Formats: sequence, C-alpha cells, structure tokens
Amino acid sequence: MNRITLLTALLCSVALVGCATPNTATPVADVANRVQALLPLDTLLLGEQHDAPDHQRIQREVIETLVTRSALAAVVLEMAMQGNSTAGLGHKGMAASEDSVRAALKWDDTAWPWATYSPAVMAAVRAGVPVMGANLPRAQMSAAMKEPDLDQRLSGPALKAQQQLIRIGHCNLLPENQISSMTRIQIARDVAMANTLVKALADAAQPGKTVVLLAGSGHVDRSLGIPQHLPQGLTSKSVLLIAASASEGIEGVAGFDVIWPAAAVPVKDYCAGLKATMSGRQWLLKWTPESRQF
Repeated sequence: MNRITLLTALLCSVALVGCATPNTATPVADVANRVQALLPLDTLLLGEQHDAPDHQRIQREVIETLVTRSALAAVVLEMAMQGNSTAGLGHKGMAASEDSVRAALKWDDTAWPWATYSPAVMAAVRAGVPVMGANLPRAQMSAAMKEPDLDQRLSGPALKAQQQLIRIGHCNLLPENQISSMTRIQIARDVAMANTLVKALADAAQPGKTVVLLAGSGHVDRSLGIPQHLPQGLTSKSVLLIAASASEGIEGVAGFDVIWPAAAVPVKDYCAGLKATMSGRQWLLKWTPESRQF
C-alpha cells in the first residue's frame, strides 16, 4: 500500500472524513492561484500518489505556472537516479526529443512509466529549465541498509514512526528483522533527494526562483522525510496531493504545510498484489527503491 493510500485509509478508518465512492472526482481549482499563494519559496515539494493521474496533471500545471512567471529554477525527481540530469543537453535541450531527455535521465520505464511523467518533465525541459534525478542510486542501497548512522538522522519518535510506516506500508508482511534496514533505505533516499535539492539551488544561482520536487507523499512529510535533511534557512513548503473526497473538511494533516485536493482514484487492494509477489527473502532480493508500495 503506498503512503498516500495508507493515509487516506487511516483517515477514513477513524471517521475524520467522509470517503466518497472511488469515481467521485473534484478537479483542483486554479492551480496557478494555489502556487502564487505559496511564493516566494526556495523549494516546493509536491507529494503525490504515484498511480493517481490527476496528481501528475497538477505537477505539470505547477511547472507551467512557474515557467510563466519566470520563477522556476529546476525540477528534481524521485523518478530518476541522483547524478542524472538534462543540464548536459545545454541550449539544445529546449528542442530536445523525449528520447534524448529519457536518455539523459537514464529513465527506467519499467519502474516509472515515462508516459505518466513526461508532460511535467518536458514542460520544464522545453522552457530551458534543468530536470535532475534525485533518488538513491541502486549501487548505494546495500550500504545504506547496513548503515546505523542513518538511524540518527531522525529523532527517536520520528524513526519509530517511519519504521511503522514501512511496516504498515508493506501490509505487515515484512519480517521484523528487515524493518530497520528497509527504513534506512527510505531515510537514505530522503537524504539523497534533499542533497539534490540543495545542489539544484546552488547550480541555478537564481535567487527568487523555486526548485520543484516531484516525489511520493511520504518523502515530503515535514516530520519524517526530505525536509528533515534540508539546511536551516531554506524556505520550503510541503504539499500533500490527496483525493478530493478525502480532503474535504480537513484543514491540515501533520507533516504537510498545505493539502491540495485532486480527483479520486479507484480503490485498489495493494496488499493483495504484494502478497502475490512476495515470497520471503526472495522478494526482498527483488525489491528496489522504485517500489511503489509505500
């Protein structure tokens, strides 16, 4: 179960909101005004549900809004690995083909369908704005799992909360002795993305412009995720994108600065899919950071 679906389910279960039928859709009203209300910012962190098409539409509109205002410094992605960037395309990047952009980002279409994210990515590229991968490289995963120093990157309560999200997000199917290592990978990914945001700001060297991050909602949680690893003095806002039916009547959710409503998505049993593919340790060996289960 991914992070945003988990959050919605928890809200429904404690009767904080009324959960409408899955086909109920309320489009976001005036994305441009929502963006303007948050500016000026160094970083704008958009927390999505990866399988919610309306979230990717909102991301594209945010990028287009900032481009129109000449206020976009860079776009940073969970969906591509740290170290990959379109900046090398130079001025030709504005006319770059989608194939050349995918090659520059070393895009893994099996993990992240290009068709889902290409509208947002290409909106930035065609405006001459660099797009940067930020996710933890696979080569660093094994080391992260064995790195106890990562446990110290969060406070005790926050670490326990992150471990619980990993546990529940994997439908309580993970062996308990794997929770710590999986949590370390999540923390390492957040650190990698935070570092990429800082680098994007430094590379842009354009005060008054904003770097936009596209990532799963758990990564932009201020109490657990990327904001925990950003330097003090950086102005940042975390936006939770959530089905309109689940956001009605909620003024705030701990860990996020603002909620933006989006169209609902059909209910899906993520745990059923995970149970079907998970087979003890063999499943863990197949796991990658791009797993969209949490």
